[in-house]
Amino acid sequence: MDFNLPNALTWFRIIAIPLIVIVFYLPVTWARPAAGVLFALAGITDWLDGYLARRLGQTSSFGAFLDPVADKLIVATALVLLVQARAADVAAYKHFDLGLGRDPTVVLAVVAAVIIGREITVSALREWMSQIGARAHVAVNYVGKWKTTFQIVGIALMLYREPVLGGGVYLVGEVMLYVAAGLTLWSMIEYLRAAWPARGWAEVSVARR
Repeated sequence: MDFNLPNALTWFRIIAIPLIVIVFYLPVTWARPAAGVLFALAGITDWLDGYLARRLGQTSSFGAFLDPVADKLIVATALVLLVQARAADVAAYKHFDLGLGRDPTVVLAVVAAVIIGREITVSALREWMSQIGARAHVAVNYVGKWKTTFQIVGIALMLYREPVLGGGVYLVGEVMLYVAAGLTLWSMIEYLRAAWPARGWAEVSVARR
């Protein structure tokens, strides 16, 4: 295992996962803002580790494996926290409504399922493409990068929740998360389209065995 600065930043994202959960549920007024800040810091390392790995010439196969794993774990965990918190808010405040229907928890739960489901699908697709020697066909595209940006900022704002300068950051974050969900579906379709021509290689590979 290669241990260097980029990989250390990636490990920070993984270590931050239980910290975010613990801080999120602390019985103090600053719990949600602190969880949001922690998530934001972890999100910054998502960009920084890749940049430093290329800049310092410290790219490695282990880092390439660990980086997306850390991203998916921290995003999935944060989405679960937000859905649970939304359900608790709806139960405590019967009139909690964002204009999205009687129970806005359902909308957020569907968005979370779309994002998590996409990550599982793309991960499985990349594994399959790697096995048939066509991993380059499903390299990260620009839509995926925009999706990641909206997703990280949106989740961080929703975790933070408290108003900033009189503005409601939660609603802004939720809108950004919905945009991220749309980009999530778009990027998944792009990955599937890019991988589709390679299905013939897989059939030839199987036929030769």
